[in-house]
Amino acid sequence: MAVSGNRWSAILLAIFFATANGIDIFLEWNVALDSTIKPAGLDQPVITINGMFPGPLINATTNDFVHVNVFNNLDEPLLFTWNGIQQRLNSWQDGVSGTNCPILPGTNWTYVFQTKDQIGSFFYFPSINYQKSAGGFGPIRVNNRNVIAVPFPKPEAEFDLLIGDWFYGDYKKRRTMMERSVDINEGGVPIMILMNGKGPYGDPMSKAYESFTVTKGMTYRFRISNVGSAFSFNFRIQNHKLVLVETEGSYSNQITLDSLDVHVGQSYSVLVTADQDDSDYFMVASPKWFNSSDSTSLVGLSVLHYSISNSQLTGPLPTGPDPFDLEFSVNQAKSVRWNLTAGAARPNPQGTFNVSNISLTQTFQLHASMGAINGQPRYVVNNVSYLTVETPLKLADYLVNGSGVYELDWFPTQTVNSEASYGVSVVSGIHKGWIELVFINQLDVIDSWHLDGFGFYVVGFGNGEWTEESRSTYNLFDPIVRATAQVYPRGWTAVYAFLDNPGMWNVRSQLLNNWYLGHEFYVRVFNADPNPAKERPPPENLLLCGIFQSDMAPAPTPAPMTGW
Repeated sequence: MAVSGNRWSAILLAIFFATANGIDIFLEWNVALDSTIKPAGLDQPVITINGMFPGPLINATTNDFVHVNVFNNLDEPLLFTWNGIQQRLNSWQDGVSGTNCPILPGTNWTYVFQTKDQIGSFFYFPSINYQKSAGGFGPIRVNNRNVIAVPFPKPEAEFDLLIGDWFYGDYKKRRTMMERSVDINEGGVPIMILMNGKGPYGDPMSKAYESFTVTKGMTYRFRISNVGSAFSFNFRIQNHKLVLVETEGSYSNQITLDSLDVHVGQSYSVLVTADQDDSDYFMVASPKWFNSSDSTSLVGLSVLHYSISNSQLTGPLPTGPDPFDLEFSVNQAKSVRWNLTAGAARPNPQGTFNVSNISLTQTFQLHASMGAINGQPRYVVNNVSYLTVETPLKLADYLVNGSGVYELDWFPTQTVNSEASYGVSVVSGIHKGWIELVFINQLDVIDSWHLDGFGFYVVGFGNGEWTEESRSTYNLFDPIVRATAQVYPRGWTAVYAFLDNPGMWNVRSQLLNNWYLGHEFYVRVFNADPNPAKERPPPENLLLCGIFQSDMAPAPTPAPMTGW
């Protein structure tokens, strides 16, 4: 999706005021269901924002303040989370069930967050009620301040490319079926891969396909995100190379690739130079760890169109790696490394902050698997399936020290419980300590795990079980820093994070079914200093719910009238 406007842009209000640390960006979103979009050519409800699917771009710069007034025109509660935005000192704006009361139908609520000390490519999406599978996602750009050099020449233009698998049908029915089913796979597999909400080129079920117009000789930046629910994908462009430059807010060493694996929840920036003959070229996203032919709707297809081309697309699709070739994927992942000399949000080089000489204060070994609870299959971490409660953990933490809502540190972080059970899993993270998270995937799928509030250093991948001896294989010199890391089938991924951001932070599988049915927990990073420079107090428009429902809460403002 390019920066250019759309017929609904008049509804999107953006007002800018200069401040000492950045500007204020004011956005107004009307969130609704639309059954006329039919991205897969079939009737189904799609979540739109201001009539758009995907939703509008949030185009910010380091340290800007983003105000998003969300009007919920759905028939059920709603929250948005900002995937990869760290919410420095302010988990009150994180937008997940453990931090925020939901925005009720027919009401509105305003998020206010700062893109503090960040740059890069991210996206937002609805975080509760399985709503992400119905849309509501959109791109986020955090641009460098002018005083910080970008480690590559300014491209001719930038494009946002949101790619993801798509299911047919009403998301509520899928949700109910998953909750009640005795077969966790009963929902089947996605039917299509969409590119910016559009089906594959040439697919008879697609109402439209995505196309990007370029000028020969020019270089373009594509910000690619996997906004899907289930599939990793391999991305490639016919006859063109990809130069990897950025990963979720970190400038990477620039490597030239024929194709790029992007796992669920991840974002990358690549540079593409239009250095071929004036023509049209296939852009391909094919699923990983899944058998699909070139003719299936599960191969996303869009078009790279040279501006003076009169040619039709020709030739077979560009071939990618075997979808089951994990060696290719792991080797590529290990080649994605931090650019130690580039600045990012700050003038000093990224490599000023490194993990070569740190001392670990905590290690969590996190076994992700499946278990049966009361005869129903659930996803479990160390044999605990997260139980979502009506009272946000952050709210309970602030008002009653968690009493009656969760018990701190009962969740096992080093061992696996003997029997599967539900639990409200909250563990302590030592403030300003270094934590090692080892994600151990006991499933036969490519998983990916995300940590809100931080960027983590991806120090290692391996097969089978992790042991302390596995640390000898870590890359501690220039590991990439990001917020979502893939975990390969029957393998492990290790990351380091510096817990300098007080708050209540969500750790989750980015695979939507897994997340919804239990693959998550929270890390409470606590700093007893009441100074608001250490952690922000609750916002003035704080919503109350759960055990605090009867207390006085701010009155909602009626949704504005719209003409669409």
